[in-house]
Amino acid sequence: MTQNSQNSPSVPAAQVPPPIVLVFAASDPSGGAGIQADIMTLSSMGCHPLSVITAITVQDTLGVEAVLPLDADWVEDQARAVLEDMPVAAFKVGLVGSVENVSIIAEIVSDYPDIPLVFDPVLASGRGDELANDEVLQAIREMLLPQTTVLTPNSMEARRLAEEDEDDESPDLATCAQRLIAEGCEYVLVTGTHENTAKVINTLHGENGQIRSDRWERLPGSYHGSGCTLASAIAANLANGLDIADAVRDAQDYTWQSLANGFRPGMGQHIPDRFFWARAGEPDADTTD
Repeated sequence: MTQNSQNSPSVPAAQVPPPIVLVFAASDPSGGAGIQADIMTLSSMGCHPLSVITAITVQDTLGVEAVLPLDADWVEDQARAVLEDMPVAAFKVGLVGSVENVSIIAEIVSDYPDIPLVFDPVLASGRGDELANDEVLQAIREMLLPQTTVLTPNSMEARRLAEEDEDDESPDLATCAQRLIAEGCEYVLVTGTHENTAKVINTLHGENGQIRSDRWERLPGSYHGSGCTLASAIAANLANGLDIADAVRDAQDYTWQSLANGFRPGMGQHIPDRFFWARAGEPDADTTD
């Protein structure tokens, strides 16, 4: 007995999958930063995220209490399993956790030289908790920066990554960016949240100097996961086919909107609302019976 086709649910034709982005990052149980922030951002921007955990953290909106880096073999096995199964359009790297993890991530991404890599060098928490020692920093310089398409340090991270022994004082941010490009990065987006300026100034640098500079209204309060959001948004835009300048500009707009619509669920920092667009213009709740 055949079922009446008029009463059957329609079966959609095979669909092209969304762009896939693989993220290396630590888990954040607060959902504000780390792999959770990356997953939400990439999903919000139309990508399918693959998540490779580099470390487990104990943290909340106030700060980071402990970090447990995963064994590098586990990091490799997570990444190799999904890379052998699905095509990836972009990589995003956040907190690496250890020198060994830097080495294995560098080895993995070197097998995919044509895939763009966005690197958010998470060196400290928003509260100032150190998350990368000098050995990790040196490993990043030697193994990850030469494979990075877009590096997204804040001004403090840029200075720390670019400092040299002979520096008598901190170099200006343009000099930092050029030093990092000399290390092998294609582009460096230095964000200005930590600078004493009326507006937040984010500047994209390339081999030949400044490419663009964008100014954003400085929002009150502080935010947990803003850097993760920005870097993942850039990765999403690259995976969706945008060029570097447009990917960076649109990612900043998305991040600013996420921050402007952020919320404070705990006792510490605000958390960006990565799905602000889904709640825009929501009707008031119906209170009638």
